[in-house]
Amino acid sequence: MPLTEQQQAKLDKVQLDQSWKAALSDFLLSAKMDELKQFLLQEKQAEKTIYPPSSLIFNALNSTPLDQVKVVILGQDPYHGPNQAHGLSFSVQRGVAIPPSLRNIFHELHADLGVDIPKHGNLTQWAEQGVLLLNAVLTVEAGQPTSHQKRGWEDFTDHVIDVLNQQREHIVFILWGAYAQRKGQRIHSDKHLVLKAAHPSPLAANRGGFFGCKAFSKTNNYLTRHGIKPINWQLDA
Repeated sequence: MPLTEQQQAKLDKVQLDQSWKAALSDFLLSAKMDELKQFLLQEKQAEKTIYPPSSLIFNALNSTPLDQVKVVILGQDPYHGPNQAHGLSFSVQRGVAIPPSLRNIFHELHADLGVDIPKHGNLTQWAEQGVLLLNAVLTVEAGQPTSHQKRGWEDFTDHVIDVLNQQREHIVFILWGAYAQRKGQRIHSDKHLVLKAAHPSPLAANRGGFFGCKAFSKTNNYLTRHGIKPINWQLDA
């Protein structure tokens, strides 16, 4: 059914890659999305600092268009410290100290593939190769972890996962920790590869189950077997 002029105008205002905008239009036009936008507006009117900045809320989807997704690394919600979050799960901007979870990811990557441990934590190069770095919740109040949970983002990102699950095949879903694994229960493992391990945060990783998971080599082996170009996980200096 064609969109009305009002609906099209509403969609046009969303700063989102066109492939995702088309696939997610039903949700973007829904009452749930209206409620989420209203919540964010109220938070800003209350002069609360929200991360990431508005222009980067959809950075994961804008960096990795729908037809280019090869891998999904699912995070929980954005970093809540200054200058950290920029819309990609686990990633921080250059010049920002590498958080402990990401440092553990880099150590596992080095142990798995011999990749040099980067001196920065910006994962944009992964995103540009087809790694969708998706948080379940796309915004957070400064200094208040999980503050924007259960406001509607989970429904939105469930919709993202459903689109990938139904419209694509041979995607690798990397689910670290119980939260991501619950979120990933809707994925069809008969047409995608689902890799599960403990969360890379120091508390979980040091209990066992993250180090040695070899998610990166398993991902590339799967992609190669299905005729898909593997990911170059080495970040530029």
